[in-house]
Amino acid sequence: MPPASNRVTIQACSWDLEQLPGLNEELHRQFQSLGLETTTALLHEGTTPEQCNAIASQLHLPLQQVKKWVAMSDLARLPSVGCEYCGILLHSGIASVSQLAHTPVHRLHRQILRMQVSTLQRRDLCPPVQEVQKWVREAQVLQS
Repeated sequence: MPPASNRVTIQACSWDLEQLPGLNEELHRQFQSLGLETTTALLHEGTTPEQCNAIASQLHLPLQQVKKWVAMSDLARLPSVGCEYCGILLHSGIASVSQLAHTPVHRLHRQILRMQVSTLQRRDLCPPVQEVQKWVREAQVLQS
């Protein structure tokens, strides 16, 4: 194990829930009614399947929808991912920081490119491999 002075650390980010892609005002207000105003709060309160079920029940939402917002909140913790790329990762099959940390960079880049081309017919919107590599590195550091 490297000396403490040589270790790289990542400061997990927290965002207002309204910054998550696709979260509309009504849903934001519903989360606020439960005291969930940040991605950190949602992640903390939606850690277990039971907690996700409770949130879904209280808000009268499908469980999968709550799980989606919890997953995006988890991915948004990474500074280089944030709210800008958490949706892209989720739609490319990555549902957690832990999963991202164990995903090969080139495979993930291909998945993202495939998703961008199939849904948007745009190759140019795919982040470069170096950006994807940064996401994976940050996920690995956050998991260690």
